[in-house]
Amino acid sequence: MMLASGNSSLHPVFFILLGIPGLENYQFWIALPLCAMYVVAIVGNIIVLHIVRTDHTLHEPMYLFLAMLAITDLALSSSTQPKMLAILWFHAHEIEYHACLIQVFFIHAFSSVESGLLMAMALDRFVAICFPLHHSTILTPAVVGKLGAAVMMRGLLWVSPFCFMVSRMPFCPNHVIPQSYCEHMAVLKLVCADTRVSRAYGLFAAFSVVGFDMIVISISYAMILRTVLGLPSEEARLKAFGTCASHICVILAFYIPALFTFLTHRFGHHVPRVVHIMFANLYLLVPPMLNPIIYGVRTKQIRNRVI
Repeated sequence: MMLASGNSSLHPVFFILLGIPGLENYQFWIALPLCAMYVVAIVGNIIVLHIVRTDHTLHEPMYLFLAMLAITDLALSSSTQPKMLAILWFHAHEIEYHACLIQVFFIHAFSSVESGLLMAMALDRFVAICFPLHHSTILTPAVVGKLGAAVMMRGLLWVSPFCFMVSRMPFCPNHVIPQSYCEHMAVLKLVCADTRVSRAYGLFAAFSVVGFDMIVISISYAMILRTVLGLPSEEARLKAFGTCASHICVILAFYIPALFTFLTHRFGHHVPRVVHIMFANLYLLVPPMLNPIIYGVRTKQIRNRVI
């Protein structure tokens, strides 16, 4: 294997991404639904962005956060799917070293941003339902912009350290990654050095981001539930729950496969590799595909513009 020398370590010129080991004979056909899902994700999120941008009546917190989510979904899905399809269809298994690290950064940074936006959207629903008369004064466009910027900065700052740490480490002769894209733990397994600090920071970053976001989401919905159950009429309660249904569906679509992938990568040694790899592929593709569909179907303003 060719090695390039860095300032303090040796790194491979490229890595080999195997795609979906164990299903080599079926990879061409597996790529067809993955490609279709990617196209739906791209088209759906571009439509959402276009509708929110052109319709000034949708320049409200929920739709501004939805536009941010669409941008994040475009970046998250496009960071892996083109290369994944090239592997499955054209056997383009090589990925250049720096391109691999950039992919690691984009995957984890935008996953953090997506989680943060889901948290911000939960806060929006909390304010809208619990303080409806003050919603527009609390969540002004400036506040929404600052929340979006804070979520973005958190993703960049939390992910940068472990990408930097990996870039300074020496790699073993083996440069094969048995999956379809570069991910922090998969790359770390190829390092010929003590990786405990990098592993510990990766766990800290993941649990601090997801843990904080899920706590805020849980508290927001607990307060929402208490307020909704106190409404006088059943019709009002159903209407209030209906405004949260889309967001709850998006939360479940993102966190369930994400947590499964995260936990099996670190602790699920008895989970078949092919199951883990398929979930890892879908985790970065299903939420970007479902988000515009869920909001398009359940949100009247967006549905009417599409129709």
